[in-house]
Amino acid sequence: MGENQRFDPAVVVDIARQLAKKPFAAPANDLPDVFANLNPEQYAAIRYTQPPVWSSEARGIAVEPLHRGFVFRDGVELFTVEDGAVRRIGYNPAQFEFGRTNLPNNLGDIRYSGFKLIAQTGNGKPFDFAVVQGGTFFRAIARGQNYGAISRALTLRPAEARGEEFPAFRAFWLERPAVGSNSITVHAVLDSESTTGAVRMTFRPGDMTIVDVETTLFPRVNLEHVGLGGIASTYLYGPNDLLNSDDIRPAVYEASGLQMWNGSGEWLWRPVQNPETLQISAFVDNSPKGFGLLQRDRSYEAFQDDDQRFDRRPSVWNEPLGDWGQGSVQLLEIPTDAEINDNILTYWRPKGPMAAGSEVALAYRQYWCWNPPERPPLATVAQTRSGKGLGGRRRLFAVDFSGDILGEGLPADIRSVLTVGPGTFQNLKLLPYPERKTVRVAFELDPGNENACEMRLILEAGGKPISETWLYRWTP
Repeated sequence: MGENQRFDPAVVVDIARQLAKKPFAAPANDLPDVFANLNPEQYAAIRYTQPPVWSSEARGIAVEPLHRGFVFRDGVELFTVEDGAVRRIGYNPAQFEFGRTNLPNNLGDIRYSGFKLIAQTGNGKPFDFAVVQGGTFFRAIARGQNYGAISRALTLRPAEARGEEFPAFRAFWLERPAVGSNSITVHAVLDSESTTGAVRMTFRPGDMTIVDVETTLFPRVNLEHVGLGGIASTYLYGPNDLLNSDDIRPAVYEASGLQMWNGSGEWLWRPVQNPETLQISAFVDNSPKGFGLLQRDRSYEAFQDDDQRFDRRPSVWNEPLGDWGQGSVQLLEIPTDAEINDNILTYWRPKGPMAAGSEVALAYRQYWCWNPPERPPLATVAQTRSGKGLGGRRRLFAVDFSGDILGEGLPADIRSVLTVGPGTFQNLKLLPYPERKTVRVAFELDPGNENACEMRLILEAGGKPISETWLYRWTP
């Protein structure tokens, strides 16, 4: 579906289907060295100087192509779909400023690395709300936020000894929005050694930016470890994981935890951390209702960061569309000593493998937001704190639950239910603060000689849960 051809979404799927029948061909290493060797500052100095595509047509959303260079080395084809016809967005170096970077002679059409989407709604100044660039990565923000978490259309073999496989988008078709529209549909083909796929993404920007993702995969080989709805984020340190940090900031993280709403209707909250060694957790489920990495700390005081503004980073919530069946929400926590690393990764892993030659379709709705549209009708975890206990290897924990039910009308029979395994706990205390609609549960963990302890905590009253379930893995 090249220049002047009629566009058909079914053909995008068929391109991926036919591509899967051929041996994988790695992308050409055709990026001139001057761009391949750029540092971050040099790459950031490259700027698109033309009006964004469709910006003069009052269509509500415009597109800005992104240059190749730095870590964004692979080229992708960009096409628009206008009045049913395909139009190629050709590369022209005259459309860019390059700062102090000197262009090579006779620079040809080197294509692009991706694109940026810009909202032009007429309610205030335009703002870019999504970037699709590199691998199968894309990120978005709601109005007023800063970019943070990043989504993956497909994740293959993360944290395996044989190495992760990184599929990549090869071509995009962007449908021109209707005049005054607040949505844009993007079609893409992805490719890797193990699989190909067709992806359809519909972006709707606003105070909550929504992305509908429909993926059809065509495995070349049996896929044993597939991740769908992947979200990556950064966690360096916080109240539960200080790491002896020598920093003027009290916390550095984009996401405070993993929220899950499982198929049985239970709300789970798992604070994330920066461990000493790689930690992999699997939360087995059947037909999940939703999961995502959330930033629950929205106060400037929580971070005291004038540049990064972690309090303005988006929460990202996945809502399955259709029945996802059996599988697990996977959580990877990767040790890091730098805040630029996305060391937290979560995704849905189907229970069974995807067979070579099969076709597998899955869809979900992703919310980039301040707060997810679906929230527990219960008290939620406001903060988790951890520090040295009274002796030996003991650790002191304080978990704060907040919610209206914990206010002045606090149930008289409220109790905390804590389980630990392996290891034991001592000095369990329940400390109500109804004036703040908060209950703190404090206890000491005694791991004994164990190097990993799983904990589970919930508030109950009248024999029923009145809080979401707090989960935590302690490691030395």
